[in-house]
Amino acid sequence: MGVFHGSACSNCRRENLKLFLKGDRCYTEKCAFERRAYPPGQHGQGRTKFSEFALQLREKQKVRRLYGLLERQFSGYVKAALKETGITGEKLLTSLERRFDDVVYKSGLAASRNQARQLITHGHFLVNGKKVSIPSYLLKERDVIDVHEKSRQLVPILSALEGVKRREIPRWLELDAPQFKVTVKYSPKRSDITVPIQENLIVEYYSR
Repeated sequence: MGVFHGSACSNCRRENLKLFLKGDRCYTEKCAFERRAYPPGQHGQGRTKFSEFALQLREKQKVRRLYGLLERQFSGYVKAALKETGITGEKLLTSLERRFDDVVYKSGLAASRNQARQLITHGHFLVNGKKVSIPSYLLKERDVIDVHEKSRQLVPILSALEGVKRREIPRWLELDAPQFKVTVKYSPKRSDITVPIQENLIVEYYSR
């Protein structure tokens, strides 16, 4: 898996959306997006008129960065969505939502998606009683995530659960914090995704 070495905060400012890439810091006054809610660079505060292509590109970059994916990974999800029946944009987003790392983060077991990926690859979670160490693993309805018995005292997991009150857990997930358990109640629908995303622009970008 590739690693992003740039500034996470600049990504939020570039996409004009708080992407919550730095965990608990994003909920404090130290959040760079709260202090400077304009694109980075010397021309960040200037007015820019975007072309149709630029709007499509920015939307694609926003969603890719939101889920922490590299271009090749993201385009793979788009190609898979194009092959499915139904609305391509919705298929794309619901697949991204079902990623193991995204569910671990959104359920409150990790402070950020990046932290969720690290915890998963180190084998701290079980899915239906079996260890799964692949962040891109797609969860299904009624799947159950458990924190490994030996990992339940890890500081990152305990800190994430302590700060879970700050965020809203999606209704398609059920967290049982005392038991270190998360249940996928049903597969997410488009209406469950509250982040402002224009998925039609992403589909248009890859349909050029």
